[in-house]
This record gives sequence, C-alpha cells and structure tokens, in this order.
Amino acid sequence: MRSFLWLASVEPGVPTREEYLHISGPEKVAFYVLMAVSVAILLAQVIRRIALWRSGKPPTWKPDPIGSIAKYVLGQRKVQSSRPKSGAPMHLMIFYGFMALFLATTLLAISSYGYLVGLPRFHQGNYYLLYEATFDALGLLFLVGIVWAGIRRAALIEAERQNPEAKVNPNPLSHRPSDWAVLGLLFVLGLTGYILEAARIAVNPKPWDHYSFVGWTLAAVVPASFGPEGYKAIWWFHAFLVAVLFATLPLMRIKHIVTATLAVAGAKTDPNMGRLVPIRMEEVEETGQIGVNDTKQFTSWHLMSLDACMECGRCTEVCPAHNVGKVLNPKRVVQDTLGAHLAGGSEVIERVTEEALWECTTCNACVEACPVLIKHVDMIVDMRRNLVAEGKLSGSGATLLRQLGSTGNAWGAQSSQREDWMKGLDIPLCRDGKPFEYLFWVGCAGATDPLGMKTTKAFAALLRKANVSFACLGSEESCTGDPARRLGDEFTFQASAEMNLAAFKKYGVKKVVTACPHCLNTLRNEYGDFGDELEVFHHTELLSELVGQGLLRGAQPAAGHVTYHDPCYLARVNNTSDPPRSLVGDDTDFDKNGPALLDEAARPPYPLRVLAEPKQHARKTLCCGAGGGRMWMDEEPDQRPSSRRLDQLVETGAETIAVACPFCRIMLDAGMKQRSDADHIRLVDLAEMMQEANAE
Repeated sequence: MRSFLWLASVEPGVPTREEYLHISGPEKVAFYVLMAVSVAILLAQVIRRIALWRSGKPPTWKPDPIGSIAKYVLGQRKVQSSRPKSGAPMHLMIFYGFMALFLATTLLAISSYGYLVGLPRFHQGNYYLLYEATFDALGLLFLVGIVWAGIRRAALIEAERQNPEAKVNPNPLSHRPSDWAVLGLLFVLGLTGYILEAARIAVNPKPWDHYSFVGWTLAAVVPASFGPEGYKAIWWFHAFLVAVLFATLPLMRIKHIVTATLAVAGAKTDPNMGRLVPIRMEEVEETGQIGVNDTKQFTSWHLMSLDACMECGRCTEVCPAHNVGKVLNPKRVVQDTLGAHLAGGSEVIERVTEEALWECTTCNACVEACPVLIKHVDMIVDMRRNLVAEGKLSGSGATLLRQLGSTGNAWGAQSSQREDWMKGLDIPLCRDGKPFEYLFWVGCAGATDPLGMKTTKAFAALLRKANVSFACLGSEESCTGDPARRLGDEFTFQASAEMNLAAFKKYGVKKVVTACPHCLNTLRNEYGDFGDELEVFHHTELLSELVGQGLLRGAQPAAGHVTYHDPCYLARVNNTSDPPRSLVGDDTDFDKNGPALLDEAARPPYPLRVLAEPKQHARKTLCCGAGGGRMWMDEEPDQRPSSRRLDQLVETGAETIAVACPFCRIMLDAGMKQRSDADHIRLVDLAEMMQEANAE
C-alpha cells in the first residue's frame, strides 16, 4: 500500500491525480497478473523468433546501435518523404504519437514505483500540468494518424479493385484482415484512454482538470451519475485492450515496432550500399557452398531484417523492373525469402523464382527506400551466385561471362583493341615509363562502344587542355569485373581484380579517374578488399575541380535547355550528384526537390541554375535498366526501364539530355531510336558539353 502514501504528503491544492482510483487491492493484483501473462506471451513469441534469426550466420560487421536508432528509428529518416501520397506524414503522426503515449506511461511508472530505488515522487505541481497538456495533444496526433491510415488504406484497396488487370500494381501496400484489426485496436486504445480520463474527471473533479483538455471536454458529456463503477468498467476494458496488444503484437505487422528497432540497431554503419561482401575460396573449400540456396546461409541480421518488413511496398514502388511490368517485386522477394525460412529455408530460390532474381538491375533504389534498412540487392546477388555456380545462367548473360573471362572485355573485344580509340591522339601510356598523377581508367564501354569512345576522347582532350598529368593502361587494362560480380560470378570478378591490382602495383597507381560509375564503384568500394585502397574519382568530380580552379570553363547552356540523367551508381550508390550539375552552370548546392529556373533579371551572384530536372533525380534517380549485367541480357520491348526514364527526361522539354555514364548512354540512345518525339533531342556526355565550351 506504500504507493498510495505519497498523497498524504502532497500539500492541499497541489496539482496531481490519484492512481488506481476506485481500484481495490485485490483488483490491482488481478491487473498485475493480467499484464504479466500478456507480456509473458509476447516474450515467448519473441524468443521463438530470435531462435529463427540465430539460425543464420553471425554478422561480420560491428554495428552502431545508438547512432542507428537515433537516425532511423527516433529520427525516422527513411520514412520521411517528399513524394506525394507517400503516407509519410500519416506514419510519422502514428509513430510519434505512439512514442509519446509510451513515454507518458513510462514516466508515470517511474514516478509511481521509483520509491523502490529511492527516487522521489515527481508527478505533481507544474510538471503534472505540463505532462497532462502535452500528452493530451500528442495523443490526438496519434488518433488522427490512425484515422488517416484507415482512410488511406481503404482508398488504396478501392483503387486496386477498380484496376485488377494492371501489370503494375497501383498499390504496393499489402493488405490482410489483421491490418484492420490492428488499426481498430490502436484507435480504440487511444479513444478509451481519453474516455477513461473523462470518467476520472467526472467522478473526481479537480480545479486543474482543464489542463487535460481532451478529457476535460469529454467529461462535459459524461453523465453525472456515471459513478465509480462506470469508471472501473472503462478502466478494466482499457487494461484488457493493452493486454491484447501485448499478446498479439508478434502475430501482426505492427511487430515491426520491435523488429525494426532491432534490425536498425544491428545494421551495418557503412553508408556505402555499393560494396558486395566477397566470397573467400577458403570458405568454399570448407563448406562446399557458393552463394545462398538456403536461408540459413544468410546472416542472422539479414534474417532479422526480413522479419522487420512491414510490407509497406516502398521498395516495390521504386523498383525499375517492377514498374515496367516485370516479375521482380522487391517486397515479394523479402516475403518469399521469409516464408522460405519459416518453412525450413531450403526452397528459397524456388519461392523467389530465378526469373525474378535475374531481372534485378542492382540499382539499389529498393535499399535506398527501405525504412528498416533491408539489403535486398545483397540477398539477390547471393542467390545469383548460387545459380551461376550451379550453371543456371544461360543466354546472353552466360555469353557475357564467357566473353569477359576469355578476353577481359565485357563486349568480347581483344585487349589490343583497347587502344583503338587513342589512335592519332598521342595519349600517354603507363608503359611509357613517365610519371603521372592520375590513371585514366577507360573501361570496357569507353574503349569499345562507339558512344563510349566519344566520352573517352572528350575527357582525354579536357585533361590535356588543363595540363593534368595522366596516363592510361591501354592493352594492359582489363574489365573491373563489375558485370560478372553483379550477375553472381564472384570468382571471375576476383580474377579481374587481381589482374588489375597487379597492374596498379606495377605502375604505382594511387589516383584513378574514370567516366564509368560502375567502374568507379568497383574500384573505389570493392577493390580495397583485395589490395591497397585507391583514391578514385568520377570524371565529373575531377572536371568540377578543374573548373573551380579556373583551368577549364563549364558549359553554359540556356536555362531549361538541358536536363541531366543521374546514373544510379553515381548519384544513389556513391552519393555524387552536385559535381555533374556544376559543369552546366548549376549551383552545386542545388534544390533536390526540383528545378528553379531563373530569368536574367533574377540572376544571382552564383552560377545560374539551368537544368530542367526530371521528376526523379539525384539519389532518387530512376534506373536506365543497365546495371546488374542487365545491359547484356535480352529485354522485351515493352519492359525496358530506359523507356520509362526517357518519358521523364523528354517531359522536361529539354533539347539536350546530358549523361555521365556510358551504360546509361547506351540504354537511353537505344530507347530514343524507338521514339518519334525524340528526334530533336541530343544525347551527350557532360565531358562532350565541356569540350565544346572549351574549344579554341
């Protein structure tokens, strides 16, 4: 009974409230038993789930739980979105409202039971008044969010019902009957909390009750004859609902309150999403296994992250393959993988399907969008590795791997042809023996593809004009291995890496510059696992620096005449979107929400912002469809991601589409040839625009 004694020490008129009002001692015991049973049921389910997670391999990284939780759970960084109709504001209202109510309950518990460890009772006075007013308001936020969620879900279901034959689901959000049960339970919990407050005020009024403004308002409509028994009935109903929430939480999607927090806490702290974890030959010799064909071969963290998925569909919504009607659905990949694990794990590839696995462009849009940090691409590539090891890649993809393995060139060109582009240009070569600062990494596309060679020649001319010390490997250059690695052929990639790293060591290479974002990512983020770390720059980064030093002039197109397509592996994977824009006169701290074209009268002292931005740009760019080895694989004409991207670029009204990736250029060029509305549009690399601006 000691928990009631504090009331005797409170001075008359000091704002506070009595806990367990009209609840007898035996009833309190019954309440504690009810809560203990519900929490025990919850913990038993969680413990069983933890056993499933722990069946995976131990993670190989050291997480930053405090920093990750602060950023992605409390800060809700991935949930926040500028996309219209994203549901982000609704989710934030529910989350912060729920957290506020949880905090309110926690503070009350500390005040009530803190005496057991010597803490004073603090739920009184001005603190109490602030507590009541603040959490009354935040509780309303929670209820509004729940209502909004119900209305939004109903609207999305209706939209799906009206368009059942759509190749692309207009509503990526999943639906189950239990979702409505959860929304109903949360709404009734919040509402009965206010009704309980109103009943307390009605049966035990105090002069400061108006600080609990919601309950105080509702108390006006509660019958005066409500009485203690009516109050107790509401109290027990509310307590029962809390117990139901605890006991059923692991069975419903709302479990992500716990699982998402755990997944975020254990996630990699490395922000680089472009690095794949290598397979060591020692592992293969020990296990006889390459890649993943059983979910237990994923790490325990990956398995836990699958359980954190709430099926919000954000990954599916941004997937370039899904949005042109392909089978691949990142949300389904996650759910099918989880389903396979719950069923034993050995049928994961059959559930996900080989077709879906091969359709991924590894653009990482799904990873960027996921609020709980699921690594879809890592898991897809791991399953691809197993398929390749089992000889299950055929057609043009298999041809690519054979070409790359036999010639060191993804196009199958001989090594001697890597110097064809430089004929008559007096390009310095490493083997000449002269010192140089930068190795200009040309890449397979830059040395072989006609469009890629235009970029290569333009960039080399700019380097010479700016008196940059550089050299090329020429015939000693071999494919970085990126296409092989992302298709799943890990050991062809590693053979390429060893060959190139030997050349780097031979010539003392420390700095590399390349016009290919895929080469950039591999050299910058993945070669470090096999040799020395390199300083690797995209050609737009070096050109931006040279413009800043006054050694070159940036292009100066008229405002709105140029649009720029951000390559996935440059903007999203390597977080580089400002340097390319600086080359066409844009402020490098540009507005990522869209263009802001300025007329002459409004010209600011900094460079004029001239780009006509497409709907999706910078880290939110839309994939052209070339990544993950897809550029060499067959595509149905109506299922080409490049067509959808071209729609966005053409919609800007720009006369020139600027690119900064040879893969993107090849894909967009092929798409433009199929369009009647793109005859007047020029497709060029930023290096070519720079070369024109710096012509004598």
